[in-house]
Amino acid sequence: MEEFFHWIGETLGAAIRFIVDGLAGLLGNLYGLIDSFLAGLTNALGISTSVLSLLILLLGLVMLWAALRALLKRRLIGAVIWAALGVVVLTWLIH
Repeated sequence: MEEFFHWIGETLGAAIRFIVDGLAGLLGNLYGLIDSFLAGLTNALGISTSVLSLLILLLGLVMLWAALRALLKRRLIGAVIWAALGVVVLTWLIH
């Protein structure tokens, strides 16, 4: 009977270790993928990989998205203003 419970303990421990190793590998690879993506994006744009640069990039893209939404709602003046602001921010960043 003691061997049976020993076997159950080993099997349960191996299953838990398999799950933990799998999750650790997945999360480790996920960090590497995100890091590679951001490095490729910033290299292509010619900007630094700092958080501030990425936030400014996101701000410029949000402004362009707002211009597109305004254009689809047929608000031409708002679309032009948002597009101009977005282009100014992105041009300043990408110089």
